[in-house]
Amino acid sequence: MLGNLEPKIVWKYFEEICSIPRCSKHEEKIAEYIAEVARKNGLEVQRDEAGNVVARKKAQGYENAPMVTLQCHMDMVCEKNKDVEHDFSKDAIKPYVDGEWVKAKGTTLGADNGIGVAICLALMEAKDIKHGPLEFLFTVDEETGLTGAFALKKGFVKGDYLINLDSEDFGVIYIGCAGGGNSTIKLPLKYEQVDANGIKITVKGLKGGHSGIEIDKGRANSIKLLARILYAIGARISKIEGGDKHNAIPREAFAEVMAERDRVIDKIREMESAFKDEYSKTEPNLKVEVEECKINKLLTEEMSKKVVKLLMSLPHGVLAMSQEVEGLVETSTNLATVRMDEELTIVMSSRSSINSALDAVMQSIRCIAELANASVEEGSKYPGWKPNLESKLLKVASDAFKELYGKEAEKKAIHAGLETGIIGEITGINEIISIGPQIEHPHSPDEQVNIKSVEDFWKYLLYLLEKVAST
Repeated sequence: MLGNLEPKIVWKYFEEICSIPRCSKHEEKIAEYIAEVARKNGLEVQRDEAGNVVARKKAQGYENAPMVTLQCHMDMVCEKNKDVEHDFSKDAIKPYVDGEWVKAKGTTLGADNGIGVAICLALMEAKDIKHGPLEFLFTVDEETGLTGAFALKKGFVKGDYLINLDSEDFGVIYIGCAGGGNSTIKLPLKYEQVDANGIKITVKGLKGGHSGIEIDKGRANSIKLLARILYAIGARISKIEGGDKHNAIPREAFAEVMAERDRVIDKIREMESAFKDEYSKTEPNLKVEVEECKINKLLTEEMSKKVVKLLMSLPHGVLAMSQEVEGLVETSTNLATVRMDEELTIVMSSRSSINSALDAVMQSIRCIAELANASVEEGSKYPGWKPNLESKLLKVASDAFKELYGKEAEKKAIHAGLETGIIGEITGINEIISIGPQIEHPHSPDEQVNIKSVEDFWKYLLYLLEKVAST
């Protein structure tokens, strides 16, 4: 299906990768596949206890050059539209060409970071290119906590330079990223058993997207909109569910409540109209659906109010812009998921390029939760990556881009978590950049990768590797 695209060697591997299940924390099959490709091409291969894979290729033409580590992650965000039947544990992603883009049918495409993996596999196989010693590092579980990078031990990675292939803007060289951390809020619930008719309210049709890269795009959060509806109608709650991944802006959310449809429908339609007005440009497909449902348990009236007030009070979105880098989000938080069972569970994902600001936003989340008598568990924070503007690798990469394309590459920091900061801290590598082809709407079923940018990026990377080796 993708066999006619250039460079054929890259798209061949990407199409094969699409057939291999690789949701976060389930990378066994893709790791085996990568190791098999490496061995087939005569590379040295190692795996560590966490499941990370490293492979090394001997130099071709520049034996005495410094070793370059090319790094990407094996896992993908597994998101699908509600009306799509797809089992990510066994079903292949179905890529297709749509004009200038490769997309997937109703699911995330996995170009984040599958294109990076495919490029590394293509480099393993390529015999007609020149480069110094190459090391390929494939990490596990980047998308749900960077745990593969955190698990790296000193000595597993031997490179002198690190090129991360997990960026999504061709023509941009990333030189820094935000740190982050998650907060899980848990509130014990009290129900009473009932047998009654109720209504199900669903907020849907939102774009969602990456909670770092796209947090400043003015997109709506389905959980926050649903909370506003519940606050307005004052109904008792049976169930709330919304969002799917900590690093994705929630696209859909629903609640089952005890309310007469006729009594609340006008208020719900009023809220829907207000939402469409507020998000007229960014969420053209926003809709609120109402249908009848059976209710067999209900929160008490007091507990229903507490749940709604908690969801209303928790922050979401951009909290501060950088005072040093124009247009860069400094601090943000994503109200990512909500679930109800014996307890209400809410996951918040916060980011900042300033450690003290990250601490502050996570502290504010804790305070809000504790006011509702909820508990808070905080996951391991990951460090940011501080730009090194004097980097030799950065200069070579910038010069190579200008020589190929006759214009300067942009140099940016990104409001998203990359593994570069962690890997650099563990390995001691301080010559680091992050680059990649053009990918849009990662972490959502709208994900797409630009075909021409993959070809251009391949050409650029080959040129850059030879420049690094010969400089």
